[in-house]
Amino acid sequence: MNKGELIDQVADKAGVTKKQADAVITAALETIVGAVSSGDKVTLVGFGSFEPRERKAREGRNPKTGAKMEIPATRVPAFSAGKLFKEKVADK
Repeated sequence: MNKGELIDQVADKAGVTKKQADAVITAALETIVGAVSSGDKVTLVGFGSFEPRERKAREGRNPKTGAKMEIPATRVPAFSAGKLFKEKVADK
């Protein structure tokens, strides 16, 4: 499912126009991205949590040449599925 298909289904289930559903979904996603990028954790009960995680610097290899290289430390977004979400997926 892509964003357009998600918008269609949300519009049908909520009984709103596709334009309204698009505005709400876009605003929600932008808010989550903004909060996580500023270091906050976003928890949606039953769905899951979005949070920033730190990755340590490590040594890697260039796959083409095999030369060793240092991969710098970085901060990445992470998602942890909630209990209800995990149970729904496991039942299918």
